[in-house]
Amino acid sequence: MTADVALWPAHRLAEGIRRREFSSRELLDLYLDRIARLNPSLNAVVTLDPDGARRAADAADAAVARNEVVGPLHGIPMTVKDTFDTAGMRTTCGVPAWDRVPERDADAVRRLRDAGAIIFGKTNVPAMAADWQTFNSIFGVTNNPWDTSRSTGGSSGGAAAALAAGLTALELGSDIAGSIRLPSNWCGVCGHKPTWGIVPQLGHLPPPPGALSIPDLAVTGPLARNVTDLQLALDILAGPAANDAIGWRLELPPARASTLTKLRVATWLDDPAYPLEREVAVVLGSAVTALADAGANLVDAAVPVSLPEVVGLHMELLYPLMDALSDLRHRDWLRANERREMMRTQMRNYFRQVDALLMPVAMVPAIAHDHLEPMADRVLALAGGTRSYLDLFGWVGLPTVAYLPATAVPVGRTANGLPVGIQIVGPHLEDRTTLAVAREIERELGGFVPPPEH
Repeated sequence: MTADVALWPAHRLAEGIRRREFSSRELLDLYLDRIARLNPSLNAVVTLDPDGARRAADAADAAVARNEVVGPLHGIPMTVKDTFDTAGMRTTCGVPAWDRVPERDADAVRRLRDAGAIIFGKTNVPAMAADWQTFNSIFGVTNNPWDTSRSTGGSSGGAAAALAAGLTALELGSDIAGSIRLPSNWCGVCGHKPTWGIVPQLGHLPPPPGALSIPDLAVTGPLARNVTDLQLALDILAGPAANDAIGWRLELPPARASTLTKLRVATWLDDPAYPLEREVAVVLGSAVTALADAGANLVDAAVPVSLPEVVGLHMELLYPLMDALSDLRHRDWLRANERREMMRTQMRNYFRQVDALLMPVAMVPAIAHDHLEPMADRVLALAGGTRSYLDLFGWVGLPTVAYLPATAVPVGRTANGLPVGIQIVGPHLEDRTTLAVAREIERELGGFVPPPEH
């Protein structure tokens, strides 16, 4: 197999296995070889189960020989973020006290296996998935494949780096404050933060191992090199949790339209409260200009919320979930939740006149590694001075707080070659619309480009 096959999108790889162009075992060995060669400089993949994966790949190939393909990911080797329980494979969430080998899969992992995927490894995360950089005391630091002196983002940083470097076919991530979108943005891949509640969370850390409650704000979603793969994975992952499936079904509506000429797309590309670094603004501006030249139906519609309002509410709802010492009385949570519901209503009304909203993911491209503790003491070095590290909340909060879907796709690179992505935010439960816009952007602007190999 040629090396470029490792960078093919997962749906094309699945087609190749079904057509017997190559075997699942050959594809798995290709990824394992690339990990052995490329991962030492990246530290993206931190746990492997090559023997178990080879047995599963051989079984998948035998099934193909019998014309018994079990699902759309049949025989596809993939890694998952080390926040998901994986039966028989080490799971840590970057926390020594949670380091163990689970007996059962997280619900989302089980759905991927049932669709034919072969889970052969785990990707690195910050401790407790609580940072926009990826490092922990168990596995160390993950480096960005575009520039190893820089961060991959977090908390799905190992996932995004592994995809960009061609170490896996597909990835499973999670997002509570940009944890899918920001690593996708900084590593130059695609990621989808689903509408809250449509993908089961059971078996994801945090909360601690064995917890049965489902956290507010948090979602599980795919990362990939291609938007079609995001749609494929979402179709597999989305649906009621096992305990709910007896009584309800999920039927996401179709995309409002499938072309940029018919989709009403608004833009919110800068804000005085969270101004973009010029190199990011240039890439995003050029991308929107190219879309307009291609006939995109760009509409002028002011967003009815402010970024400081969103960030304040995001922090108020998030901090009690992340820090047991951050106390929030129930009556105060009820007030915050009412403000959230008002914001959701504002956005619901907004999306009656707009189909999708284009926003930045972050003020800056991938930053240099900075592990100063506490996190709040870190700063972002900008051309015009410094900003608080916590300003990374600025552009990721609206979809999280308002439970909206958001798809991140690469749209270009800075002058020194760092990826820049854009996020497409859409109406509640209309994930297929953000994915449709993302697919059109990918088609017009070229989509994923592999980084140089290190």
